[in-house]
Amino acid sequence: MKKCLFFPFFFAALVSVAQNTNTISEKFAASITPQKLQEKLTVIASAEMEGRETATPAQKRAAMYIENQFKKYGLKSGNADSYQMQFPVYQSELTDKKLSVNGKNFEWNKDFNFLLNSSSNINATFENTVFAGFGIVDATSTINDYDNLDVKGKIVVVLDGTANETASSQGTNRFRGPGSIFTKISNAQNKGAAGIVVVMHNFLTTHIPFPEKTMSLQPTNSTNTSFFAAIISEEVASQLLGLTAIDKFSSLQEFPKKIYHAELKIIINKTTTELQSSNVLAILPGTEKKDEYVFLTAHYDHLGKHGDVIYYGADDDGSGTTAVLQMAETFATAAKKGYKPKRNIVFMTVSGEEKGLWGSRFYSEHPIFSLDKTSADLNTDMIGRIDTERKLADTLNYVYVIGHDKLSTDLVKINEEVNNKFTHLTLDYRFDNPSDVNKIYYRSDHFNFARKGVPILFFYDGMLKADYHQPTDTVDKINFNLMAKRTQLIFLTAWEIANKDELLKRDLPLNMPASR
Repeated sequence: MKKCLFFPFFFAALVSVAQNTNTISEKFAASITPQKLQEKLTVIASAEMEGRETATPAQKRAAMYIENQFKKYGLKSGNADSYQMQFPVYQSELTDKKLSVNGKNFEWNKDFNFLLNSSSNINATFENTVFAGFGIVDATSTINDYDNLDVKGKIVVVLDGTANETASSQGTNRFRGPGSIFTKISNAQNKGAAGIVVVMHNFLTTHIPFPEKTMSLQPTNSTNTSFFAAIISEEVASQLLGLTAIDKFSSLQEFPKKIYHAELKIIINKTTTELQSSNVLAILPGTEKKDEYVFLTAHYDHLGKHGDVIYYGADDDGSGTTAVLQMAETFATAAKKGYKPKRNIVFMTVSGEEKGLWGSRFYSEHPIFSLDKTSADLNTDMIGRIDTERKLADTLNYVYVIGHDKLSTDLVKINEEVNNKFTHLTLDYRFDNPSDVNKIYYRSDHFNFARKGVPILFFYDGMLKADYHQPTDTVDKINFNLMAKRTQLIFLTAWEIANKDELLKRDLPLNMPASR
């Protein structure tokens, strides 16, 4: 009889412990409130932070604010005795620029721009240009606009976007898809061209003015083989193709792919200066799995200040940075009350994301903590707004989750179980669809963990239109109630992963897109 009584009692005790653990995590999650999030985001996305442009004094002010918050919570520094991980970036500045066709000079930011990171110093005149349509080379669709064209040593003229839409107006081809400017440049270089000019539809109305300074993660060497890349207006294109009047973008699509003759004069002189940016890291030590880690990440940089106009970046990604800070505070509070995680939790906010995932790329190439022993990265980039294109009844109760079907089957189970128990959000997986033209999976800092094999989940609100990358991305547009609920979901998911007996399985492929 004792034996029969013992097992029911033991089972009941296990259930009680499990329920108590759930109650504890839920209790701490409930302390993540709209008010606390608003207080932190109001600082991060303030005018004082001037849009947090990478490698600027404003970015350094934001980094110090984040560092001071980590210190306030009692978290350990994440980079030996420092909370910051410095990395170099390189600023190129134009000192001289010119584009003329047949002796006619054109105006910077009115008719042309040079893409400085893709251009060497150059002073040359070219007699031949080759029109290559949209400049597409895409094995998956068998399109090759360079068929039967010899572009070696010549200037390639291509149209913006694809035959179906322009990247500038729709945005769907801007991230290294077949129609992106980056891919067009790569195609021209691979074919041996001396340079490329991309014709932009309605240059003045669709094109953001380029500064005469730009940054890169690697130094650009002016002694390299000469190549340049430019964006030009329809007027410049018409001159290059020998037209007597300005032809519109739609008409240019009908032009034959062949060599055209015009005298194109290009002058690019630039200087390069090394600057510093930083990631900010703090760690909450684990109790048992002292060589294993869970990362909570977000990027704290944004687009900066242009003239008197501040790009506040409240949602992108002040909201994610705030979520990481709030989760750091909440985990630290739980630890002080005796509820410490089994494995280490690393809180990392990175810079340079808007430039090309620079900070997370630098970390992934110079990891402080073993990536093999990093169980997961939960990345948060934009969780404060409502997707303006989402025409569903759940617009006040959803989050897009990216990465659920990649790298680890454990992740989705944990995330969905937590959501079903506590937060009851709609978990929308649409951006994991391989045919997603926005390629969201490859566009935030989690990707640099994923490409190294670390399981990831990326939490996102889907706001690609409305105020995306505009000065109007401000704190007053944030839905803090929904942001709090999303942050609670991420916190609870991290809690489960940090306290799991084993590292997450790595049993699914990443599947890199062919067009990347």
